[in-house]
Amino acid sequence: MTTVEERTIGLDCARAGTGPATWGQRAIWGVVTRLGADAPRYNLRLDLPLTPPRPASRVLADLTELLRMHDSLHTRLLPDGDDGLTQVVDGTGELSVEVRRCPAEKAPGVGETLMEELAGRSFDHAREWPFRVGLVECDGLVHRLVLAASHTAMDLWGEGRMLRDLRLIEAGESAESLLAARPALQPLDAAAVQASPLGRRRDEAARRYWCERLTAGPRRIFQDPAAPERAVTDPGRLFPNALLRSPALAVAVERVAADLGVSDAAVLLGAASHQLARMTGSSDVLFQVVVSNRFQPAAAESVSTMAQEAVFLLTDADQDFEDAVRRTRSVAFTAFRHAGYDKWALDREVARLVERGEAADHSCWWNDTRDPADGPFDTTGRPGAALGELSARTELTWPTEFLPRKNVSVAVDVLTAPGALELAMTADPAVLTREGMERFLRGVEESVVAKALALEER
Repeated sequence: MTTVEERTIGLDCARAGTGPATWGQRAIWGVVTRLGADAPRYNLRLDLPLTPPRPASRVLADLTELLRMHDSLHTRLLPDGDDGLTQVVDGTGELSVEVRRCPAEKAPGVGETLMEELAGRSFDHAREWPFRVGLVECDGLVHRLVLAASHTAMDLWGEGRMLRDLRLIEAGESAESLLAARPALQPLDAAAVQASPLGRRRDEAARRYWCERLTAGPRRIFQDPAAPERAVTDPGRLFPNALLRSPALAVAVERVAADLGVSDAAVLLGAASHQLARMTGSSDVLFQVVVSNRFQPAAAESVSTMAQEAVFLLTDADQDFEDAVRRTRSVAFTAFRHAGYDKWALDREVARLVERGEAADHSCWWNDTRDPADGPFDTTGRPGAALGELSARTELTWPTEFLPRKNVSVAVDVLTAPGALELAMTADPAVLTREGMERFLRGVEESVVAKALALEER
């Protein structure tokens, strides 16, 4: 039997203020508000077992410190005319906490249900904080802590920083001690920099770079769509989602990166560009690449939404694998420098290019979600098997399907798994069949592994 209760977290004397929204807040707010009932799919979710279990009073006190530390967790967003968005950081207020009581053996299932309740509904960004809390209590102690956050409050990197800071607070740190040791950029401060003359110059330069790349890029990447008639006859088609889990890729990408003198992220993006070019017949490939935009120490500590897209254009990507990977490093570096901008202003400029028929196909997306601090072998140890044997352990599954997404033909996420790397791919069936998706994913893996095997033979 499960019982239900509601408590509150009271916030007093925290930082407060009002100012323009950051570029990241504006970008994500624009996305989630357009999605309507589908917006919850962008919510971030954490269902955390507490070992050992703790009294609710201790858990709520720790969460209060977390709120005091990171302004984004108690920030509301208010539209201001057609082109304005204001962030309001509340210095005081209360946050509701959903409590479920049940026997200890039922805690995981109750936590999962509570997670769906909290994260499965949209946030009212003008009226509520973008953060929800749930507790699963058994015999007077909290066994599971459930957290849901709007994407306007944090991106995946910010989520990782929030979780790390919560663990440190649980170990006895305070908001003051943590911020003194590692200052974190707060959204109001970031917005002030963006509104400064320096910030405006960066914005203008980034949007100019974007438009130049779009004008230079290929008008069509997929030369021969898999099922062009489906775009007309089946507008409600679902986008399949494939997941390749590869222990071999996790080993091979490190070896190739070391040999070519680039990062493993560049190896994967270069391999993806090479494979896409070979498959589609477009020698030039353009990806929208998600960039964390945390190049400075204070930004790296921020629990906020800072990630935005860079426009990555690799020419002659179908020629030589090693050359494609090496050039990916320099092209990506320049693109990443121009990954911070006013998204709404850029969208207007891109729309004008599209209307004039001057914009490249920018419907392919790449998102390397890995945290450099968390490697695939941190918890499992390195495999003892030879690379050739590891290749036989690759798994390809089809976890789900998604509703169509605007201006998305292909989207690929890179993830870290215990003992492996994962490539998660979603594609429009009008341009790429399931067979084509498998060919792409296995092609990326095979090109990296083949290069690593060649290195062994030297």
